[in-house]
Amino acid sequence: MPQPTAKTPIAVTIAGSDSGGGAGIQADLKSFSALGVYGATVITALTAQNTLGVQGIHDVPPEFIAQQMDSVFSDLAVDAVKIGMLSRPAVIDAVAAGLERHGVECIVLDPVMVATSGDRLIAADAVDALRRILIPRAALITPNLPEAAALLDTAEIAADEDAMRRQGEALLGRGARAVLMKGGHGGGDASVDLLVEPSGVTRFEAPRVHTRNTHGTGCSLSAAIAAGLAKGQTLHDAVGAAKTWLTGALQAADRLAIGHGHGPTHHFHAWW
Repeated sequence: MPQPTAKTPIAVTIAGSDSGGGAGIQADLKSFSALGVYGATVITALTAQNTLGVQGIHDVPPEFIAQQMDSVFSDLAVDAVKIGMLSRPAVIDAVAAGLERHGVECIVLDPVMVATSGDRLIAADAVDALRRILIPRAALITPNLPEAAALLDTAEIAADEDAMRRQGEALLGRGARAVLMKGGHGGGDASVDLLVEPSGVTRFEAPRVHTRNTHGTGCSLSAAIAAGLAKGQTLHDAVGAAKTWLTGALQAADRLAIGHGHGPTHHFHAWW
């Protein structure tokens, strides 16, 4: 049997499952696959969910989350980790302990709080645990404007670049190592994200795509960044490549006819 000539890049998503297939674990695996990275999973919650909303959430026991992490990280040579939905403090504690136990360093944290439908995905007391325990561990956090406001206990800002920069710098002050402030909630012809680091701010701009099919965009972007890091890209290159890929997925999203609400982006737009 032929032997592989090089290591396969591997990324792990630690997140909730979306039964409708558009966000969460399912979107992350599609993103990894579309970008040439092998994906593994640690499932933190099961959701009864579709394009219209979230009908139910079933939390995975923290002990079983820890067991999943031990199974994956003891066997696979993981290059990057994406973290999504963590609904309770006990879940956050279990994930943080697992990351510490296995010496995981390359972490992209998407502080998922509310689904595209508006349904809340995290308990109020988990937000503080997220701030204290996980944000300082992550190489990058990727909040949208409502999530940044929640993490800072402040009002949501408009997609104004100066205000976005200030909030990104405030999150650095709370312990974040790098922050991608996402401007997707804004208006205008351009969608601008700001990568805020202690060394400065980098601007990423793409045409704003007007489509109803935006379910799972945040999950997919953070997973795509993790995929780039797993392949050895720099943080700047991984963010730029992920934004370009997601823009293409949004531009092709209306080729899909999925559900009656906010449909998914087209992760495999380059293939079918």
